[in-house]
Amino acid sequence: MFLKAINILTLVASILLLASLSVEVIYSRELALFSDVYSEVMFVICVIFIVDFFVLMFHSKNKLRFLMRNFVVLLLSIPYHAIATWCGLRLGHTMSMWLSGVVMLRAVMALYITLRWLIERRATRLLWAYLATVLLCTYFAALLFYEFEAPVNRSVAGFGDALWWAGMNLTTVGAEIFPVTTIGKIICVLLPILGTAIFPILTVYITSLYERRNHHSGTGIVEDSDKPKNDS
Repeated sequence: MFLKAINILTLVASILLLASLSVEVIYSRELALFSDVYSEVMFVICVIFIVDFFVLMFHSKNKLRFLMRNFVVLLLSIPYHAIATWCGLRLGHTMSMWLSGVVMLRAVMALYITLRWLIERRATRLLWAYLATVLLCTYFAALLFYEFEAPVNRSVAGFGDALWWAGMNLTTVGAEIFPVTTIGKIICVLLPILGTAIFPILTVYITSLYERRNHHSGTGIVEDSDKPKNDS
């Protein structure tokens, strides 16, 4: 129960991270530096991620092995924004966005861990992991696209256009909005690749669901055939 509470707290921190980043991107000035409030929120979120990491390591049987296997997760949880501020460095807008993306990867991992705790069935867990990955990737790609494209791209009139563009490209359908910045073009290339890579997860879920249903139906037929017949 304690581990579940820690993971739920991490999930809340991940949602707070996404919400604070959305406020900074959608409601701030064009390509403005991130506010001090956002840096403080990011620091608190990273602290929660680090606490979650060491709590899980403390409860693992082989702590050194856990540290070696999940060292990348620890690196993703470091509050780089706060460290840069303490060192007297003023991060630019682009660097702040990329560092936010790094922490966002940790948030996705936190969501996956929480789903493993909350969902017992592996097939259902796989479906929710797929849906969460699609939604988070679409939303974060839309944030990046909107932040860099909206000031220079006339086709992006609002965040809804960016969200629709990201969804269409992730599903490999494509959209009539064409990026004009370097960041937008990179995202435009990576989204269809990501969509193609994660689509087999949905296929595996549907296949396993179909096989399980056939197995239960087949078992029922065998059990009926094994019942003794009543001559009367």
